[in-house]
Amino acid sequence: MDNMFASNNTLTAYEKETRRIEAGPSGRKPRRRLSRRNIIVYGTLIVVALYYLLPLYVMIVTSLKGMPEIRVGNIFAPPLEITFEPWVKAWAEACTGLNCDGLSRGFWNSVRITVPSVIISIAVASVNGYALANWRFKGAELFFTILVVGAFIPYQVMIYPIVIVLREMGVYGTLTGLVIVHTIFGMPILTLLFRNYFAGLPEELFKAARVDGAGFWTIYFKIMLPMSLPIFVVAMILQVTGIWNDFLFGVVFTRPEYYPMTVQLNNIVNSVQGVKEYNVNMAATILTGAVPLVVYFVSGRLFVRGIAAGAVKG
Repeated sequence: MDNMFASNNTLTAYEKETRRIEAGPSGRKPRRRLSRRNIIVYGTLIVVALYYLLPLYVMIVTSLKGMPEIRVGNIFAPPLEITFEPWVKAWAEACTGLNCDGLSRGFWNSVRITVPSVIISIAVASVNGYALANWRFKGAELFFTILVVGAFIPYQVMIYPIVIVLREMGVYGTLTGLVIVHTIFGMPILTLLFRNYFAGLPEELFKAARVDGAGFWTIYFKIMLPMSLPIFVVAMILQVTGIWNDFLFGVVFTRPEYYPMTVQLNNIVNSVQGVKEYNVNMAATILTGAVPLVVYFVSGRLFVRGIAAGAVKG
């Protein structure tokens, strides 16, 4: 009797499953890929992307043309005869004032400015953010408020006082002085990013480490740092792009022999002597912007993760 009852139940379940399969899929109908909404969205994105890529295209094709072809006037036409002579001249021969050694000297000056500025500012700001997020010392809120306010003070307001300070320190007009300036001005926003990121990490990890007897630096190096790669990438990209693209500090706080790449680019583009070589100017512009572009494209995914994790939490 029991076996017959079980058989009927099994048969009933089988029949239900058969009917469900014959009836076909249920639920909401899948959205068509070429719906009106998708066409509008992707069409808008394509138009915007082309709008922003068009100047880059003009720069590239112009830098690969000779001057006779440029004088024809069709800036959108691809080069009839590709030449890399403008790139060579922009790198090693273009005049940037009294010197005619191209952008090569400015490139190495920018490297010598950017590398120590990025390393020092990120190292100090990460420790600041870690301390403000996890170690409640006396005056922490006041210190954090001062840093945040400092992030919104216009740079131009403090140029003259900084000139006096650097002169009294004996580093005005040197790469060391410019490294100090970039390190200090990058500190407020980086501290804010690191503080928000560390505040978003599970507090139980910090408490467990404290219970186990771990101190300030042990927790920082063995727990916080391994979990903080995205925000370090964000800080690196922000500092590299900001310092590498800087013009104001470079022209104010250094001498001609220490000018960064952006200042030399300005001297090349705005030169009033001889023929205006647009192909050389375009090649020099691309060379100057290549480093931040490479850094961003290599680490762009981690940049988005870090911004989402650390920039919107308080």
